[in-house]
Amino acid sequence: MLLRTTLATTALATTALAAAVPYPAAAAGPARCTTVAAGDTTVQVPFDGTTYGVRVHVPARTPGSGRLPLVLTLHGSQNTGQGQLTYTGITRTADTHGFIVAAPEGAVPGGSGYIWNVPQVTPTGTRDDIAYLSQVIDTLTGTLCADPARVYATGYSGGGRMASALACAIPGRLAAVAPVAGLRAGRPDPADERTPDPASCRPAKPVPVLAFHGQQDYTNPYDGAGSTAWRYSVPTALARWAGLNGCRPDPVTSRVTEHVTLTAYRGCNRNAETALHTVTDGGHTWPGSPYESEGNGTTTHEIDANTLIWQFFRRHHR
Repeated sequence: MLLRTTLATTALATTALAAAVPYPAAAAGPARCTTVAAGDTTVQVPFDGTTYGVRVHVPARTPGSGRLPLVLTLHGSQNTGQGQLTYTGITRTADTHGFIVAAPEGAVPGGSGYIWNVPQVTPTGTRDDIAYLSQVIDTLTGTLCADPARVYATGYSGGGRMASALACAIPGRLAAVAPVAGLRAGRPDPADERTPDPASCRPAKPVPVLAFHGQQDYTNPYDGAGSTAWRYSVPTALARWAGLNGCRPDPVTSRVTEHVTLTAYRGCNRNAETALHTVTDGGHTWPGSPYESEGNGTTTHEIDANTLIWQFFRRHHR
């Protein structure tokens, strides 16, 4: 997904101002925490012989605040970490509510940015992004003292697919996930692409899931179809997560605003809420974004995804 040129320009300008926080050399004990000034910085994350810079925003700390929650926000295909921060405006929510937000990048070049290596979807031979993002969590809970019990993942489009994949693969590292325009529950089943392949997503524990999706999304269609990675519908993905989370089978749907409904499964194991905001007039967009996403349809401002995501995340600890 390509955003307007203004976002790319903002990203380059902001990146040029970023400070670098080196990752400490490996030691026998845990990494020592580093106090980092509030604002934007770049943390260096070593992985598989390469070091990657990760854009991080740290809120102002209050005395006695202790370890802060960590939210990974994953960019859409052909975008960048800074582009994701700019497009979503999530750093303002981080400042208001006091959590660290990190925006790592995929390693597969695409367009003016990168693409995530989603397991069983992206061609093999690229960086293992499940392992890489796990290392990002290790680094930030080490050097920046983020709270390992309150690590969350959200993402847009291809980043939403990647956040979904993290929930499948490393549920023990995440307290909850919130994909936007990208909820998946594994790859499409080769025997019936209208359903998820159950073997491709078998988390060892329940994972709370909150999703957002526009019914007028023509990139990742709400009803499925489209690319080979997107054959089954968003409600089908949600139902699969409800099954994985041990929820009661019949969801409850309620109206939130004129064009937004909430479908929620109840009685889930370990309070693993499983829910979806459906935007009837929404495109392939981030609800409440301060930017229109050119060519991707309507951006609703009836709800604010950042606020709703944080309200959801704060209810869940690992």
